[in-house]
Amino acid sequence: MPILDSRTLEFFSRSADQTRRLGMRLGGLLDKGDVICLQGDLGSGKTTLVQGIAQGWGSLDPVSSPTFVIVNMYRRPDNLSLYHLDAYRLQDALEAEELDIDLMLERGALVVEWPERISEALPSDCLKVELRWIADEQRGMVFLPQGERYDGLLNDFRRRVMGG
Repeated sequence: MPILDSRTLEFFSRSADQTRRLGMRLGGLLDKGDVICLQGDLGSGKTTLVQGIAQGWGSLDPVSSPTFVIVNMYRRPDNLSLYHLDAYRLQDALEAEELDIDLMLERGALVVEWPERISEALPSDCLKVELRWIADEQRGMVFLPQGERYDGLLNDFRRRVMGG
């Protein structure tokens, strides 16, 4: 667990609905080219958070874990897409590069589960979210911005979530 500072945000979700609402607030802030990296064990709430992110992004497509298809795409009316990549089954960054991440970022935003498996293929600037299971209905999340764009994004997100 990282040492928290003014650039990070820690949040405790008390329900799946709260996790989805948090994701909606985050998704509403995303722009084309943004990268969100979700780290956490199975059952830590990654897919639930992505359901909210996709809804906040403006997609009406149903969200499911892309474990077996590797990448799901959630469209919105302006033809931008939210790409949801699950790197769990990828061997390394070379395999990820075959997915054309650059093209995904030209056409929308990218959310990556298990980003540590393909970190060399991902931009260094991103918003990292570390999720952990606490209890049946509780999840802990730490938001860590990597780069100036994500410092600003996290500040906007903090205002939307905490007010002020």
